Amino acid sequence: MRTRVVFNQKGGVGKSSIAVNLAAISAYQGFKTLLIDLDPQANSSQYLLGDDATYSADKPALEPNIENYFEEMLGTTQSKGLLSNAIGSILKNRAKGLQSYVHSSPFKNLDVIPASPTLGALAYALESKHKIYKLRDALQQLEGEYERVYIDTPPAFNFFTLSALIASDRVLIPFDCDVFSKRALQTLIENVIETQDDHNDRLEIEGIVVNQFQAQAKLPREVVQQLKDEGLPVLASMLPPSILMKESHFKNQPLIHLATDHKLTQAYQSLFNEIEQNKI
Repeated sequence: MRTRVVFNQKGGVGKSSIAVNLAAISAYQGFKTLLIDLDPQANSSQYLLGDDATYSADKPALEPNIENYFEEMLGTTQSKGLLSNAIGSILKNRAKGLQSYVHSSPFKNLDVIPASPTLGALAYALESKHKIYKLRDALQQLEGEYERVYIDTPPAFNFFTLSALIASDRVLIPFDCDVFSKRALQTLIENVIETQDDHNDRLEIEGIVVNQFQAQAKLPREVVQQLKDEGLPVLASMLPPSILMKESHFKNQPLIHLATDHKLTQAYQSLFNEIEQNKI
């Protein structure tokens, strides 16, 4: 099983779009694939599951979800009245594993564990009870169930992002050719290296995914060249801007299912092929 985390501390760089579309191509290619959404905004969940995963003031988040999983790790289930009931609930749910929180997507071979908007509220309790390795341990139990796992993360270096980095083999870093994104890369890479040193020595930076790349514009070319000159692992397959992505979001259809032959879809296919051939 190969596990990838899509991570950038800066928002608006296409993180969820990249995670979903690579996962969708993986499934389309025949790999049994799981997408885990750790971002409280739940964009990946909504992208794949549509209205079912779309919450509002009068519509609760889809359950079971990744927040429910972490609640079980804390023992904060609804059965809190009697001590015996609480202990029984904890023991029962610990045996369930991540598989109990999986939803089938409308697409063959592609499953989802959705996020919820209140996930972030659990971070302090999870940190204080040293639950940072629980996601890694749970994913190890899915070995044989899935061939590829993609994890979408919040735009912050927090408990959930660190859990994902500890649980993963590889990191994909979305980058949108913005000067501010370039300045933030150093901190991001330092965080990944620290995670390698302290928690997960098998973790590798698989590459920087250049998103919204306008090949005819001077500034994006210069920024990308600067990254390469600094020795950063920029992936050769770059993603062009296209209105098709917004249509894909609106229709809750990944590009490979919406428009197989479109140039943006083909760019994603090229990116998928490149990372699959990567032997790191």
